[in-house]
Amino acid sequence: MAVEDKKIVSKSFNPKKSIQRARARGKIKRQSWTIKTPEDSYTWSSKMDRVSLIREGLPYESIEFISNKSNLSIKQVLHLLDLPQTTYNKRKKDQQLLSGRDSEIVLVLTELLEFGLTVFNSEKEKFQRWLQKPNISLGGATPISLFDSLTGIQEVKNSLNRLEYGNLA
Repeated sequence: MAVEDKKIVSKSFNPKKSIQRARARGKIKRQSWTIKTPEDSYTWSSKMDRVSLIREGLPYESIEFISNKSNLSIKQVLHLLDLPQTTYNKRKKDQQLLSGRDSEIVLVLTELLEFGLTVFNSEKEKFQRWLQKPNISLGGATPISLFDSLTGIQEVKNSLNRLEYGNLA
């Protein structure tokens, strides 16, 4: 038997074309998030955009945005960020910016809260009740109690992912 030499032509895969086709069909939507303050609006759609905003810092008014989105009082949000009320009042009045850590938590929380509303089909009251109830998949902790660290926020997001796909959450 003769074995023929066949040339194997490897073609490199270019994902850009696939992404463009999917977007054209409406399957992929570019996710973006926005924080609106009385002075300005902050929008990002990628992790690199988020890094830029973290480095610049967000205004203290963005804490009010998180307060409204999560249905927490400003005092509760300040507790999550470990900020005294007097420091918040003074820095907000002086139009100072949040630290990088606090800016990052505000940005990631914004993403999480938007994702939660999507999972709960934009039913804000149901989502806010879920945030307040002890959760088995979080070791009995309430989701909102984990908002003080990036790891806790990620665990809440993982729980929402499980809930979205019908797993224990």
